[in-house]
Amino acid sequence: MANFEAYQEYQRIEDFEEDSPPGEEDLLVHVPEGLRDSWHHIKNLDNFFTRIYHFHQKNGFACMMLSEFFELVQFLFVVTFTTFLFNCVEYDVLFANRAVNHTTHSQNPLDRNKVTLPDAILPSQQCTQRIQENSWIIFLLIMAATFWVYRLIKVFCNILSYWEIRQFYIKALKIRMDELCNFTWQEVQSRLINLQREQQMCIHKKELTELDIYHRILRFKNYMVAMVNKSLLPVQLQLPLLGDVVFLTQGLKYNFELILFWGPGSLFQNKWNLHPKYKRAGNRLELAQQLSRVILLMGLANLLLCPFILVWQVLYAFFSYTEVIRREPGSLGARRWSLYGRLYLRHFNELDHELHGRLGRGYKPVTKYMNSFTSPLLTVLAKNVAFFSGSVLAVLIALTVYDEDVLTVQHILTAITVLGVVITITRSFIPDEHMVWCPEQLLQCVLAHIHYMPDHWKGNANKSETRDEMAQLFQYKAVFILEELLSPIVTPFILIFLLRNKSLEIIDFFRNFTVEVLGVGDICSFAQMDIRRHGNPQWMSEGQTEASVYQQAENGKTELSLMHFTIKNPRWQPPQDSSVFISHLKEKVQQDAAVGPSTQLLLSEAPLCTSLLSNESATAGPDNLLASVLAHPVLTASGLPGRDRRFIPPSTAASAAASVLASLSGSQLPSRNRVHSLHPANHPESPMYCSDRTVVDSMCVSDSRIHSQTSSALHSEFASAEMSLHAIYMHEVHQQSSLPQRSSGHWQGPVPMRDLSSNTGSQLHPVHTGSISVPTPLRGWTEEEEEEEEEEEINSRSPPRQDTGSSC
Repeated sequence: MANFEAYQEYQRIEDFEEDSPPGEEDLLVHVPEGLRDSWHHIKNLDNFFTRIYHFHQKNGFACMMLSEFFELVQFLFVVTFTTFLFNCVEYDVLFANRAVNHTTHSQNPLDRNKVTLPDAILPSQQCTQRIQENSWIIFLLIMAATFWVYRLIKVFCNILSYWEIRQFYIKALKIRMDELCNFTWQEVQSRLINLQREQQMCIHKKELTELDIYHRILRFKNYMVAMVNKSLLPVQLQLPLLGDVVFLTQGLKYNFELILFWGPGSLFQNKWNLHPKYKRAGNRLELAQQLSRVILLMGLANLLLCPFILVWQVLYAFFSYTEVIRREPGSLGARRWSLYGRLYLRHFNELDHELHGRLGRGYKPVTKYMNSFTSPLLTVLAKNVAFFSGSVLAVLIALTVYDEDVLTVQHILTAITVLGVVITITRSFIPDEHMVWCPEQLLQCVLAHIHYMPDHWKGNANKSETRDEMAQLFQYKAVFILEELLSPIVTPFILIFLLRNKSLEIIDFFRNFTVEVLGVGDICSFAQMDIRRHGNPQWMSEGQTEASVYQQAENGKTELSLMHFTIKNPRWQPPQDSSVFISHLKEKVQQDAAVGPSTQLLLSEAPLCTSLLSNESATAGPDNLLASVLAHPVLTASGLPGRDRRFIPPSTAASAAASVLASLSGSQLPSRNRVHSLHPANHPESPMYCSDRTVVDSMCVSDSRIHSQTSSALHSEFASAEMSLHAIYMHEVHQQSSLPQRSSGHWQGPVPMRDLSSNTGSQLHPVHTGSISVPTPLRGWTEEEEEEEEEEEINSRSPPRQDTGSSC
């Protein structure tokens, strides 16, 4: 009887075979007494982990539901207000094209002809009659009502599901809602992993890893990053007169995902498994034809819905940006990371908040780099247009101050507004005469944050071709708005005439680059960051990879993604091949550090380096190290003396980065014990992320503010700086190995790698970053709203464009 009661604690999962890896349908799973509710087995772990992540990033249940409620209200307002403007306003009266005679008695006879706002609004009966007589308005209102009801049902479902997530946070993760904002995602993720160890929340494997959770959340996004990396998606267009153009909008991206991942006829049979027929090469031509038909139908559907989507896009853009443009006309000249840029620059297994924080740190450097380009012809024209417009505006303002009745003159306010806009726009084309710019160093600073850069940009930072290619990643906000408005028109043609032609390549891609991971399902093989399978020999993985050119990730994405994930997740234990690569990289760093400048010298140059890079102030901490590494080759090449009054031989950015990285793999941080107490006792230490006392003390002396930072924020900053140093170092070594050694220039020849076969057994310790801290709380992935205020604020503080003639 006791055995029978014990057996009742086990449950077969025959009812949940859709989430079971092959061969585990009869697995016996122990279900603890404390989890005999909806969490003892999650049917869709992808959806579950994604909702946990979004719940954390969107600051809890109340904020999420309030946002969704106002989205419904916003849609209802746009539809209602637009209908009112088209059918219930008498514009002849509003524009004074028709006289109005008030019958009420007034002491002033002139008031009888004065137009008031109620005079221009039709009575409700007349307004309703107008709407009923217009069949197109009725049809559009029915369509809008149907969509709104669909959104309402979806919001109701989200309320139920996220209420369950809220209960999970409180009961399972032991995180109260009033404390949620104090927890970083790494801390939440750590509790998820510990919960799996204690209570077997996921039944397919005993322990979850950080990579398992990332794979679940980013399954489809990793595929999109890989397809952009392999230039599979037709987003780069050749247009007459315009040349090379990158076109990727929210609508086009949505259609790509709908066709490939979760729409009718997609390649995935559920959220975690590719359909078995796409894994076999025998019928690839037939499958390509089927996919081509699906793409054709989707393109025709987009063509049919084009008018309605276009109307909505125009209305939404009008209501969203008109007030901003009126208040800040220069906001259209601000820049933002394009959607293509976000996919091109994204690491494999990089969450949204990590990408947002990294690109946010690179926003100011790339803005300065883009503003360093200016046209002398446009500068001359802008100065003269600004002079004439300013003169007329000054006269109008003076007349208005003298007599306010001038404002009653017809179109006088319009003239003042237009002249103000013209002056604001022309001033953006006039460079600052007192700033000196260093395009190569600015581009190197941009690389430190974005981590990816085409090889041909090196040494060509001052060329317009490089600037144009950067503009594809970092576009004007006006270009973004224009692309979104054109998206309903362009998207059907891209699907029908371009994407269909790539059907066979897409089928081959998913067959060749899909692997099945136990307990996770089918994922993109690039997301495993497997050096042996997808490494590039030119990116420090020579002798460790068996990948062909077709299998290699471009631009060193496999190697850089591996380093980024290792640094951001210090508790993750990499596979053997990845551990060997990291060991080789560390050995190479030590070799280059031996011939590089000392860390004390780099820190002593930090204020001058920061000034050379045109930063507004010399900030302490990791930024000092990064600025020193970026500008040190320029200082030494120019013969500037160091603090010891001796001239320093020329060195490279690679050797400078290697010196700092080597110093960061020294002894413990002074506050290490205090930081380590925040984490479980089994948390491994990191030799690559433990700064020696000299480095930290030097930075602490330069700015006492570092003492007031929390431990997690400090280690998060150092983690970001460490990845930036690795990106600089790996790019420099890649450039040195792929280009002939230069007799003179910015860098020396590479230090040859020693045979490390005897060191393959060396123990690798994961990198300790502590908890990841994001500079600003995120509100999800709604790009056009979430970055608008931040980017406009940064853009308004950035200096005007510079003449490239005054450069380093």
